[in-house]
Amino acid sequence: MSTRAIVLDANILIRAVLGNRARELILTHAPTTQFFAPDVAYEDARKYLPALLDKRGLDSSVAMTVLDSLEKVVFSLDRGLYERVQEEALRRIAIRDADDWPVLACAMVIGCPIWTEDADFFGTGVATWTSDRVELYLTSDIGKKSLPS
Repeated sequence: MSTRAIVLDANILIRAVLGNRARELILTHAPTTQFFAPDVAYEDARKYLPALLDKRGLDSSVAMTVLDSLEKVVFSLDRGLYERVQEEALRRIAIRDADDWPVLACAMVIGCPIWTEDADFFGTGVATWTSDRVELYLTSDIGKKSLPS
């Protein structure tokens, strides 16, 4: 099967819950793109969403249901799949934000870019797409390859 892949940072998961654009891009391109996020990205989203929702006066149970539904399309990657490149990922990103190593490690293991709003990933040796530009990647032949089903 010919498809493309991309790893999402926690900030994109949060955007997909709070807004429409990121969620629409994910759902629209799910047939031709494999979306991944490290397990800790989902943990971070679950940690930070309640406070963000409280500030906006929104019901967190509805938002958490949206986040849960995203896991059917944005596959959570277990630490056991990416921790083997932890040392290299930390070497590349630690100077900026060592907590971001799982996202970078997932992208390194899969061999695909990262979708984030975090500039800390720039210069780590992995292509990085922001929300205002990611549709270029999602609609092009960039990164299309045969991936195991």
